Amino acid sequence: MVAMAVSVSFRTYLLEQLGRIRPVTARAMFGGLCFFAEGRAFALADDGVLYFKVDATNRPDFEAAGMGPFLPFGDPGKPMGYYELPEDVLEDTDELALWMAKAIAVAERAKAKAKSKAPAAPKGPAKPGTGGRSRP
Repeated sequence: MVAMAVSVSFRTYLLEQLGRIRPVTARAMFGGLCFFAEGRAFALADDGVLYFKVDATNRPDFEAAGMGPFLPFGDPGKPMGYYELPEDVLEDTDELALWMAKAIAVAERAKAKAKSKAPAAPKGPAKPGTGGRSRP
């Protein structure tokens, strides 16, 4: 049997805690779990640790609490945009709500940024007999 990076009991606990703030779902990804709120990937769990999505707006909160980045490959030069959530925050509903809202906002900005960089979709199928060109 293959060892899981996130136990069933830890998954259940995280869904319970995060679900007290707002509806969340979790999906297994890359040996860990990815958590979604409002369709936004805002957190991940791996090896018994919960990480929240960060950018320049909320990273200082994590650093001030002494938390570090998620390093899936162990290379400090290649951190992912997620930082470990302080354990006491997970236990305090009011604090968790604040940290969660910031992480979801980061995920929202990241999704909007990715959308704006995506190539434009074709305007529609070409009309028959136009040599592959669309007509207005």
